[in-house]
Amino acid sequence: MNAAVEAYKLPPEPARSRGVWATAWRRLKNDRVGVVSLAVVAVFIAMILLSGVGLLASDWQKEVAVPDAPPTFVGPRAKQTGTDPLANVVARDAKPVDLTDIDPLAPKYAEWKERAAKIQVSEPPRVETLPFGADRLGRSVLDKTIKGAEISIFVGLFAAVLATIIGTILGALSGYVGGKVGDFLEWVYNVFTSIPDILLIFAFAAVLGRGIGTVILILGLVGWTGMYRLVRAEYIKHRTREYVRAAEAIGTSHLARMFVHILPNVSHVVLVRMSLYVVGFIKAEVILSFLGLGVPVDQVSWGTMLSEAQAELVLGHWWQLAAATLFMATFVTAFSLFTDALRDALDPKLR
Repeated sequence: MNAAVEAYKLPPEPARSRGVWATAWRRLKNDRVGVVSLAVVAVFIAMILLSGVGLLASDWQKEVAVPDAPPTFVGPRAKQTGTDPLANVVARDAKPVDLTDIDPLAPKYAEWKERAAKIQVSEPPRVETLPFGADRLGRSVLDKTIKGAEISIFVGLFAAVLATIIGTILGALSGYVGGKVGDFLEWVYNVFTSIPDILLIFAFAAVLGRGIGTVILILGLVGWTGMYRLVRAEYIKHRTREYVRAAEAIGTSHLARMFVHILPNVSHVVLVRMSLYVVGFIKAEVILSFLGLGVPVDQVSWGTMLSEAQAELVLGHWWQLAAATLFMATFVTAFSLFTDALRDALDPKLR
């Protein structure tokens, strides 16, 4: 009896294959450059989150050092002790001038000076150096750079996500549906690409005003065209593939075919383009802030820091430019390498 039961046992279920994202994660973990880049990006994301909640660089506006204090490794700036060789000549030839006839308030100056001397204003002592130096007001360059990273990365990431969403949805509709819908979207695309980006930016800025949300919206509305072109071409190529026909045969809806079946197979193209968007939009934020169309004056970003550094370079104060450039180059490089590794992990041709 037991032998008969054993003979009619059902075969074991076949092992289920890994999903697209599980396979991509396994491949990404084997890429050392991708893992290191992901760690660097994660550090920057954690840094801007801590800055956003006020646990890091919350006192970036405080004047804690002497103006233009150099970095610690450079050492404090030597104090100028020289005297004016013409001071004695000026003092000898100077004649007392009666200001009463010129300024009717001149008799009050002595009284006001005595009152001001009685008021004791206690200021904390300012340090001579800081780890990354200080700006012309004595604010810490390191704190400004961390706070500027919060604004610049926030603008770059969210503007890239907005442009990616717009370009992907419109490109998928145009490439998959085609017909009159595709013709209309092609007309919209040609209208946007026929106008220079700088004119579109100025037009949107004039209508929407100034602010972080405005910068994100402007960059997203202006930058979606490149994503649209790539996604449309990929959807035209994939809509007649066998796996899409098989999904159609089992009754899958059009939306499922567009965003569940086709989108994962073109996601590597989307990610590469989005990484370029992040890099480009961070640079665009720098330009907009330099032109006065970026972040408000009471906030700081890498763009405003680079704009301030122009005047400081004339005086030989290079540390604000170096700090902003170092942080920006590190994040941009790490993010680009990470998205390249993620593209390789998601590319179906490399599986």
